[in-house]
Amino acid sequence: MSSPSVDVAPAPQVVPEASIASPPASAPAPYNPPAPSAVAAAPSASLYVGELDPTVTEAMLFEIFNMIGPVASIRVCRDAVTRRSLGYAYVNYLNTNDGERALEQLNYSLIKNRACRIMWSQRDPALRKTGQGNIFIKNLDELIDNKALHDTFAAFGNVLSCKVATDEHGRSKGYGFVHYETAEAADNAIQAVNGMLLNDKKVYVGHHISRKERQSKLDEMKAQFTNLYVKNIDTEMSQDEFEKLFTQFGNVTSALISVDEEGKSKGFGFVNYEKHEEAQKAVDELHDSEHYGKKLFVSRAQKKAEREDELRRSYEQAKMEKMSKYQGVNLYIKNLEDDVDDEKLRAEFEPFGTVTSCKVMRDDKGTSKGFGFVCFSSPDEATKAVAEMNNKMIGTKPLYVSLAQRREVRRQQLESQIAQRNQIRMQQAAAAGLPGGYINGPMYYPPGPGFPPQGRGMMGYGGPGMMPPRPRYGPNGPMPVPGPYAQGPPQGYGMPGYPPRGPPRAPGPRGPGGSPSLGNAPLPRANGPAPTNGVPRAPAGGRGGAPASAPQQKPNGPAAPAGAPAAPTAVASAPAASDLPTITAAQLAAASPMEQKQMLGEVIYMRIST
Repeated sequence: MSSPSVDVAPAPQVVPEASIASPPASAPAPYNPPAPSAVAAAPSASLYVGELDPTVTEAMLFEIFNMIGPVASIRVCRDAVTRRSLGYAYVNYLNTNDGERALEQLNYSLIKNRACRIMWSQRDPALRKTGQGNIFIKNLDELIDNKALHDTFAAFGNVLSCKVATDEHGRSKGYGFVHYETAEAADNAIQAVNGMLLNDKKVYVGHHISRKERQSKLDEMKAQFTNLYVKNIDTEMSQDEFEKLFTQFGNVTSALISVDEEGKSKGFGFVNYEKHEEAQKAVDELHDSEHYGKKLFVSRAQKKAEREDELRRSYEQAKMEKMSKYQGVNLYIKNLEDDVDDEKLRAEFEPFGTVTSCKVMRDDKGTSKGFGFVCFSSPDEATKAVAEMNNKMIGTKPLYVSLAQRREVRRQQLESQIAQRNQIRMQQAAAAGLPGGYINGPMYYPPGPGFPPQGRGMMGYGGPGMMPPRPRYGPNGPMPVPGPYAQGPPQGYGMPGYPPRGPPRAPGPRGPGGSPSLGNAPLPRANGPAPTNGVPRAPAGGRGGAPASAPQQKPNGPAAPAGAPAAPTAVASAPAASDLPTITAAQLAAASPMEQKQMLGEVIYMRIST
């Protein structure tokens, strides 16, 4: 008799990513941000958005969710050290209605070709861990995804969250979870779907049991086992002999030797007893007993995952015992010469104590990897070797010698150092009055009035350790160079002079032939003539020392005589290609880092401006 079937909602259609960003038919009118007081007083609604691609950012989510309604803030949760996305985010709307419409219209939509999962954010962990209304479904068809499972179970009540477990490649593991708003809806779903066919596969639906409760039941089952695993069975032992060997200890419900395709024994089998006491007696009597010249291995049957977990724990325990045994006596040495072998390394470290082992690590071809290990008999000897041998020249390289550490310990130290540096940068940013997003970007706020200002990013000024821009030219001409630049402007580096950027060109006195006179206004020097009213004095004469071609008119007086020094004009000449400033490698090498930046900046500016 076949089980009744339940129609499964079809899998979601793959929608191009661009279609998500297009506003739905019921999208609201363009959003005008309210006044700051209105934003503070408006109720907020927080949504959890999961199953996100690691490359999804706050700006991408804002473009999608802002189509539904005004978004207050968005945060993609990231690792505290690596700053990599954890695959989920929180979207905060200004009102609950927009959150409900986003949950209805955007749930299971594709973002970066991955279906996102949206639910209301539940900030109380006690409510999340109660498990009320949460059901477990297994033996699912691999074609059933989150949306298909949601559409199938939504008929029994309001679904808060729905998820199909997947592996690292996105393939279904064959089980999933559905969280209902009420326990009554969960009970109705269990009664209606348990044992039914979903995509021609009979599924199991039951209440979700926490891992802690499952583990306690597994421990109880382990203590009352009846199934045995037997290995190291001789290939000459028949099925009847195998079953007869175990029936002497109790009622055997099944006994089987595993065979290959040709019917030959694989050397292991299983025996199941009716009672736990009978199985325990068989283990006590037959384990390590000899049959057909081989010692049998008899123990409680285990699942593959349980065996792997036990092997992993035993391996970790043995490794920890080994590390504790050699803690403080095992040294790590790197930067070794290629010709250093085990004997040469031992000879270098033997003067400091008894070397119990010494090894230079090599690749498959026998070539030295440049590092090795030396183990002493006591921590005092190892400490003395580190103090004496670290940075000692062996051949042409200085050795690096330190206590050997596990890879996990080194990784933890690096992560703690990175976290400390991030903390220092955050403190510097806070002291400089920068928003928190400048360093870590914990929250994304849309632009507009009523929202906190955004950080200018790494290209903006004002970051810790960055110097603000200095004004180089005022409304009346070049500005004096302040602060650390006062030792000498770019002219002090031996580069030819060039005119400053000034106000727009104004018609001025013209020289012979109708061409405007060319004034030469170099940058002020620290030891040169002092500027007058912010305008530097010009040399007595035009370019090349020739006198000016036309007299200058004073502001409120008669014209100056022809031989008088020419006052600077607003007209600036563009330097010829031969007059462009150049820098030699020797000049750069002789300058300080601050001066090098200034020199390069001046040269690049002139080449771009011309």
